[in-house]
Amino acid sequence: MKHLHTLKSHTDTLAQNVFSLEGRLALITGGGSGIGLEIARCMAQAGARVIITGRREAVLQEAVAGLGESVDYVVNDITDLASTDDLVEQIELAHGPLDIVVNNAGINMKKPALEVTDEEFNRIIHTNLNSVFSLTRACAKRMVKRQHGVILMISSMAAYYGIDRVVAYAASKSAVEGMVKVLASEFSADGVRVNAIAPGFIETEMSRTAMNNDPERRDRAMRRTPMGKFGQPEDIGHAAVFLASDAARYITGASLPVDGGNSIGF
Repeated sequence: MKHLHTLKSHTDTLAQNVFSLEGRLALITGGGSGIGLEIARCMAQAGARVIITGRREAVLQEAVAGLGESVDYVVNDITDLASTDDLVEQIELAHGPLDIVVNNAGINMKKPALEVTDEEFNRIIHTNLNSVFSLTRACAKRMVKRQHGVILMISSMAAYYGIDRVVAYAASKSAVEGMVKVLASEFSADGVRVNAIAPGFIETEMSRTAMNNDPERRDRAMRRTPMGKFGQPEDIGHAAVFLASDAARYITGASLPVDGGNSIGF
């Protein structure tokens, strides 16, 4: 029995360690609030050191104060592509090599397609796609050289099926899904995994406001979600920890729906 107990303890330790992010450094864009904040919290709880970025310093400071000593912040606007390489260099000089990058920052706009201007469309594409590629490229250059790294994209149900009045957002997230496949094909042999998480309807302050302003849309979303409830930001955080950990070491080029079944609901 003693041998069985020892074996079980060893197995438990292995199971715990494979999900650990101990010793890893993660960069999370838009990490000061909403889903990004919960990804930061979950990764810090899993043992990672975390750097969050965003445009609003006060929000980042408040986030760091609540997350603990293993989390730091850098004020940065991801849409300023000229500053991207400097951002990554600054972070690595100050904190060491990045192991994980989470492209979380993004914007949305709800408007009938016929009313969307070129300027509005381009603004969303620039923020959600061009900026994501720019940061990913800057980080991947270093990760590929080191033969180690994890890149996570935040996708959306809008990339899975046609949601009305979000044409620019859906286009940007569909493009991110395509980018995941290509980058995984190019980087995986060099030890860099690339995956996406596609959140369903997650309850954040921003989404609550949007849904309450559009109850018909809220009810429709709930009807086609088999679990019959909205997700919580930490549901995305836990999925991000899994995909960043060694437990997912053979997963690349995938898009993981964290949606209570919404993407397959009827």
